[in-house]
Amino acid sequence: MKAPSQCLALARGGWVAILVLLPSIFGAVSGQEGAGARSDATADSAGIQPGDLIRVKVWREPDLSDSARVDADGNVTLPRLGLIRVGGVSADSVRRLIVTTYARYLRDPAVDVTVLPRVTILGAVRNPGVRNLDPTMTIADALAMAGGAAPDGKVDQVELRRRGQRVPAKLSLDARLAETPIRSGDHLVVPQRSWLSRNVGIVLGVASVGISLVYLLR
Repeated sequence: MKAPSQCLALARGGWVAILVLLPSIFGAVSGQEGAGARSDATADSAGIQPGDLIRVKVWREPDLSDSARVDADGNVTLPRLGLIRVGGVSADSVRRLIVTTYARYLRDPAVDVTVLPRVTILGAVRNPGVRNLDPTMTIADALAMAGGAAPDGKVDQVELRRRGQRVPAKLSLDARLAETPIRSGDHLVVPQRSWLSRNVGIVLGVASVGISLVYLLR
C-alpha cells in the first residue's frame, strides 16, 4: 500500500496533467467551431447562382453592353467573351474578368457589372412568382414587380425565407435590397391578415344584428 504522501503526490500530478491538457482540449473544440463558422461563411457567400441576371454596361460601348441570364450550369454568354463560367463567382471577380478582356480592345474601359439575384415573391401578392431584383430597388419596388400586395397582405411584416427556414430580418418597405440579407434563391413572403381582421365589417354587422334581436326578444 502506498503511503499517504505518495498518494497525495500522485493526485497532485494528475491535476497538473489535466491542467496542462485543458488548453489543447479547448483549442481543439474552438478549432472545430471555427471550422464550422468558416464553413457557414463560405455557404453564405455562394456568389452568382443559376437564374441570376448579369447586367453589363460598358461606357460609350453599347455593342458590348448587355444583360444575360446565368444558365443551369452556371455559365453566361457575353459579347466578346463568349461562354464563361460565373457560377459561385462574385460580381467583383466577374467585373475584373470583363475589364481585363475588354482592355484588349478598348483603352481604359469603364465597366459596370450588376448582378440581379433570382428571388421568389410569394404570399399575399397579386402576381406571385420569380423575379430578378436590382440591388438598388426597395422592398416596395420588389413587391410592385409582383403586382403589389393584395388587400389582405401585411406589407409591414414581409418575411425572408431561405431553404424553407425564416431568416430573422427587419424588411421595411423603404429598405434597399443591397442593405438587406436577401440573396439569390431566397423567398420574400407577404403574410396574409387573419380572417377576423379581414372581415371586421361582417363581424360588427353580425354583432349588431344579434344585439338588436336581444332587445326585440326582451
